[in-house]
Amino acid sequence: MTTVLYDAPGPRARRRNLLLGAVGVVVALGAAAFVVYRFAVTGQFDPDVWQWILYKNIQLLLLDALLNTLRAFAVAAVLALVFGAVFAAGRLSDHRWLSGPATAVVEFFRAVPLLILIFIMYFGVSRGLGINVSAFTALVLGLMLYNGSVLAEIFRAGVASLPRGQSEAAYALGMRKTQVMTNVLLPQALRAMLPTIVSQLVVVLKDTALGFIILYPELLYQARFLGSQVQLGSPILPVAMVVAVIYITMCLLLSQFAHYLERRTRRTRPGDPAAPADGTAVEMEQVRVGTP
Repeated sequence: MTTVLYDAPGPRARRRNLLLGAVGVVVALGAAAFVVYRFAVTGQFDPDVWQWILYKNIQLLLLDALLNTLRAFAVAAVLALVFGAVFAAGRLSDHRWLSGPATAVVEFFRAVPLLILIFIMYFGVSRGLGINVSAFTALVLGLMLYNGSVLAEIFRAGVASLPRGQSEAAYALGMRKTQVMTNVLLPQALRAMLPTIVSQLVVVLKDTALGFIILYPELLYQARFLGSQVQLGSPILPVAMVVAVIYITMCLLLSQFAHYLERRTRRTRPGDPAAPADGTAVEMEQVRVGTP
């Protein structure tokens, strides 16, 4: 039995993969145990090292940093999704005067490192054009341009990966290209692209940490500030551990939300026939209404 990308593993390959997986788990657990042991030996779990987290002002500082991180992520994620959708539509256009510039924009911003984009937005625009750009605006614009370009390619590839029969059947019913895209192709492509889209949004969330370079008061910036305070004992490692747990929690929550959306989109409504594995939504509708 084969799939599109690879041959399905046989009994020997499955046993080998299981063995390699077990060895990998043991190695990972051993490495984690060694790290925890070294932390314990060096006194990183001593109560005195964690006294700083009991101060109310520090808790409020971390909460404010978390809100700043979420604010930058929310705005950048929405703008990146819109940017990606618009330029993906441009790349899929049949008109060269539209697809050409859209392709150039996407490829350019995908090639430029995100940190350089943030620097250009914060320092270059202010000095070159004389426009005062805040740290929040520079960070959001950089995240939008880079991740939006990546999302544009994800959207384009998701639509292009659908079988040609999907669009041909829709055109045979007399649909215009806009109707084919919005009613036939996009609903199917979004289900397939959802895990990749969420993975890219997780990247957006983690990339907000680059805001500390331009003094945007997000989590990493405040962690660096707290870790350098001598009166607190310079708790750089405990602060980093707390911030890491916060980032991991946010990423896990975002992933769980993606799984929830995926289950919702795959759920069949009562009374609707299950979609055949090799059929199309348009052909199903033809059979249901009796259209030849």
